[in-house]
Amino acid sequence: MTSSRRQLLTGALRAAGAVTAVAASSALAPLAWAQPGQAIRILVGFPPGGGTDAIARLLADRLKDVLGTTVLVDNRPGAGGQIAAQQLKAAAADGHTLFLTHDHTISILPQVVKNPGFDPARDFVAAGGFATFVNCLAVSPGTPAASFAEYVDWVRRQQGGKSAVGIPAPASTPEFLVRLLGQRYQLDLVAAPYRGSAPMIGDMLGNQIAAGIGSVQDFIENHRAGKLRVLAVLGGRRQAALPQVPTFAELGLPGFEDTPYYGFYAPAGTPEAVLARFAEALSRVVAQSQVREQLTAMGLTVGFMTPAQLAARERAYTAAWQRIIQDSGFKPQ
Repeated sequence: MTSSRRQLLTGALRAAGAVTAVAASSALAPLAWAQPGQAIRILVGFPPGGGTDAIARLLADRLKDVLGTTVLVDNRPGAGGQIAAQQLKAAAADGHTLFLTHDHTISILPQVVKNPGFDPARDFVAAGGFATFVNCLAVSPGTPAASFAEYVDWVRRQQGGKSAVGIPAPASTPEFLVRLLGQRYQLDLVAAPYRGSAPMIGDMLGNQIAAGIGSVQDFIENHRAGKLRVLAVLGGRRQAALPQVPTFAELGLPGFEDTPYYGFYAPAGTPEAVLARFAEALSRVVAQSQVREQLTAMGLTVGFMTPAQLAARERAYTAAWQRIIQDSGFKPQ
């Protein structure tokens, strides 16, 4: 072998070794805090079959591969996520219990319930966010309205202009939207709270209730199948998953452009190294094209948030809703 060919071969081997080292460093090893045989538990405050549950199961399936350990979804439905939040507060701060939730449980519920049994600022710590989303209004198949204007006209024709609107939890963003819609259009709209979106949608499909307000991911599949009709969405722009559906701002109802968020939380006191490790794993999962496509199809706007970014978004959203709740005259219950 000539000297020049030997030098080329040596350079190639070094380059290959460098690529291998980079690939090895990018493959996330099993979690440093995971004990053999001890799974990671993801608490979900809503029942199986709803949008949040579907998101949790998708992420859990991918996280187990990245983290190298079993990741289970533990549904603890009830009280708008309050039961699951209390479970998180009671859990050991060792990284084996996390809470996947959206804005309602973290930013809204503590402001509308006198004794929720937890204080997010004191009892929880952000572990990483992965998406924002918007709420929307949908009507049942038996409701003869193809647009929001037609829905308003239909409600006015009912006895006394009164109609019930399903919401997935009491004192939630959807309930305040029901109140605002009633005031804006002089309708007697009554919020009908459910234990999550799944039973609400079940009643809508059965024409037991004329309309419902929830997240886009709750309604998207039934909307695509023609079983329910989404008439309007919140947020500052139309949603990629529902490009033909106008925003409430377009319809003359501004003030709800700020978008809610989805994220993971851990018990207060969880070591920062554990949180950083989980955030790294979450960022790798969210970066997977198939995961992004599936979450986008569910109606989410996908974007990884570090623990610090999620915490900052939570504080800003909480402050914005504090003003809305106070202006509505709502009293904590």
